[in-house]
Amino acid sequence: MEEIIQEDKDLFLYLNNLGDTPFDQFWMMISATWIWVPLYVILCYLLYKNFKLRSLLYILLFIAIGVTVSDQVSGIFKYGVARLRPCHDPSLQNVMRIVKCGGQYGFYSAHASNTFFLASYLSFLLKDKLKWFPYAIFVWAAVVAYSRIYLGVHFPIDILVGAFVGTLLGGLFAMLAKKVINKQTINP
Repeated sequence: MEEIIQEDKDLFLYLNNLGDTPFDQFWMMISATWIWVPLYVILCYLLYKNFKLRSLLYILLFIAIGVTVSDQVSGIFKYGVARLRPCHDPSLQNVMRIVKCGGQYGFYSAHASNTFFLASYLSFLLKDKLKWFPYAIFVWAAVVAYSRIYLGVHFPIDILVGAFVGTLLGGLFAMLAKKVINKQTINP
């Protein structure tokens, strides 16, 4: 396990030190929630165009519940595992770029979990209607997840586990949403 943690730190340092001060504000913006409001509006529009209003309401309800679950499970792990964020790790203080720092613990990334939740959930629902969509939304999720390494708040393993959990939850919630949508379509 020590070796894996050291490899994770080494990869973090490599990726984090690729950054440069002129790009810091850009990556802080990518990591912020408010900047993505126009994307969320576009996603709602795509859902509206491809599903009936009643189905859309169920889809949005499942998104709200799913993101909440994704976020809360991440919080449980953060305090349960209690792995310091890179920006709080004394062994990295003098060798990393700290652009931003969050709470004390960082395993695993809620940003990665939430964005990958949304990517897998929406891909599952829209892949048959919009063939290009899964590619675009997963690139978005990966860029947001990488921003957390750039800023110095997560290790790569935090991101990978967050992406895995988010993808798993997204698939699960999408299956539940499809069942509810199909059931209400059969029994209007």
